[in-house]
Amino acid sequence: MLEHLERQRSLTANQWKIFAAATIGDMLDFFDFYLIGFILAFVVKGWDLTYGQSGAILLASGIAAPLGSLFWGWMADKIGRRKVMILTVLNFSLPTGLMALTPDQGWLFLSLCRFFVGLGVTGLYTVDIAIVQEFVPASKRGRITGLTTALLPAGTLLGALTGAYLEHYVGWRGLFAVGLLPAALTLLIRAWVPESPHWLIGKGRLDEARRSLAWALQVDPKQIELPTSTPQIQSVSWRELFKYPRSVAVSCLTGLTQTGNTGLTLWLTTLLVLVLKIGPADASFLVIWFGVAGIAGRLFCAWLSDAAGRRPSVVFVCVMAALATSLSGYWSDAHLGTISVFYIMVLVAGFFGGGLYAIVGPYMAEVWPSKLRSSGMGLGYGVGNLGKFIGPAGLAVIAGSSNYVSPKATLDALVPAMNFFAFWYVLGALAIWFIGFETRGRTIEEIDRALTAKVA
Repeated sequence: MLEHLERQRSLTANQWKIFAAATIGDMLDFFDFYLIGFILAFVVKGWDLTYGQSGAILLASGIAAPLGSLFWGWMADKIGRRKVMILTVLNFSLPTGLMALTPDQGWLFLSLCRFFVGLGVTGLYTVDIAIVQEFVPASKRGRITGLTTALLPAGTLLGALTGAYLEHYVGWRGLFAVGLLPAALTLLIRAWVPESPHWLIGKGRLDEARRSLAWALQVDPKQIELPTSTPQIQSVSWRELFKYPRSVAVSCLTGLTQTGNTGLTLWLTTLLVLVLKIGPADASFLVIWFGVAGIAGRLFCAWLSDAAGRRPSVVFVCVMAALATSLSGYWSDAHLGTISVFYIMVLVAGFFGGGLYAIVGPYMAEVWPSKLRSSGMGLGYGVGNLGKFIGPAGLAVIAGSSNYVSPKATLDALVPAMNFFAFWYVLGALAIWFIGFETRGRTIEEIDRALTAKVA
């Protein structure tokens, strides 16, 4: 049945609808995830919040993020991709809208709601990568699923624009109400995203798989012949992940590469003020171009993934990101004419470090058999999300700060901090080269057979 998919040379309109639903979902879940960062500025003084209270609000979603990817990844293998896509959207949008009802001084209420937002956000990313992969041929899988991540930074930009231009009219509670709007995405998913044929075949639901595949390929279901024998129904146990130690290691270690980009992004505005000796407003403007470089990097890396293969692409991008990050510390005083070399290196680091996840994100799902694809992706992405703590915590130790949410930057800490961020890229490059295996051009069935043979 799935050979019809692999023979495709170009995607149909319905396949692009699946891609669009996943891409818009990723953008909107990051909008909800980062909205608190812009709203907190409006309440922190009025509520006279302590550092600990502000930190609890900001870190609650980060604590939940690894748990969300693990839980929803397992559920996607258990009850289906489409159902979990809908549930995760509701999981992050409803608690965001609920925060519009936050009472004065309600920092505990905000923290609790943000915990549930974190569960949903990472859950959606875990499942939508898997479902897009299962609706495109092997020849296009790297590029298309990489592009799915391209609009993630746009969610942060949307949050910034909302905080800058809407708060004056609707207040900060109104901004939370706006965060409820992504719930409407569930209607789009119901209309544009059928259940994965791979998942349906694994559950023995062959006729449903045929209809799903026919809808995506825009052909009459009768043109797709059912197999003569029914495949064995696949059971799902989370413990089975550890039967694939190579997949566990490479997905987790490549996932941790986000530590470098997260740490640099956290520190960047303050660093630009210190190194370039400019004001915070000018530094914030320069950070916009760092974000643009990240989006451009994702587009480049999505193309590179299929053009060169996953392993050489990740090694190349990691090495470039590590070099640029490290050199930005050593060359912080250098200039090319009137242009700061530090800023040039930061943009290069943003291009490669931000773009890297367009390869690593899909790869973390590709290295697992179909019956465990979402669970395995959830494990790798969940461990990778620890980078959101490792980056700030490591930076705070290097800078000699007790503030793990927004550690104060010092120029004395610049070189060791940049080398610390670069280390995580080097770790990812070593992991995929020595532990990983190539998935470019291999169908999902071929990867399944190879992995199953090794376990057997």
